[in-house]
Amino acid sequence: MSERQVALLRGVNVGKAKRISMAELKKSVEKLGFRDVKTLLNSGNVVFTSSIAAGAAAAKIEKALVKDLGVASNVSVLTAAELDAIVKKNPLLDVADNPSRLMVAVVRDAGDHAKLKPIAAKTWDPDRIALGPRVAYVWCPNSILDNACYAAVNKALKDGVTARNWSTILKLQALAKSIG
Repeated sequence: MSERQVALLRGVNVGKAKRISMAELKKSVEKLGFRDVKTLLNSGNVVFTSSIAAGAAAAKIEKALVKDLGVASNVSVLTAAELDAIVKKNPLLDVADNPSRLMVAVVRDAGDHAKLKPIAAKTWDPDRIALGPRVAYVWCPNSILDNACYAAVNKALKDGVTARNWSTILKLQALAKSIG
């Protein structure tokens, strides 16, 4: 059964490292046999239709990135249903009034999600953190760049997490609902 999936590439087109063209990324993903491939923004977001499991799709995309584009990047793949659940279950929407400062940190391997529990148990005022399905929602009202809570999430999971702001998550959700 085919389903819409969303691939999030970690660290692509951030600074001068790991620079790739979204057109080339799209071609590479299409070569894997995925259909209805679309990219969003210039930061390694790809929506596609696939009949293989999300984990297997992530592994195929990671290999293709190295082979086709010469870039190594960890890839997290969510199904459209997982993305819908992430959006629906966000408990921070009542406090987060700036979507560019509400981060959704997607955990690559489900087993690593437990590493976030000690971080979520702390108080980070004025920041907030909440755990959701395979994600941590991090509200950074003052800044993302020097935010201690957000830094703690990245430190705990290292390369096993990639984040997008709430605006991008909503755009990816809408793109995942579109086909063709």
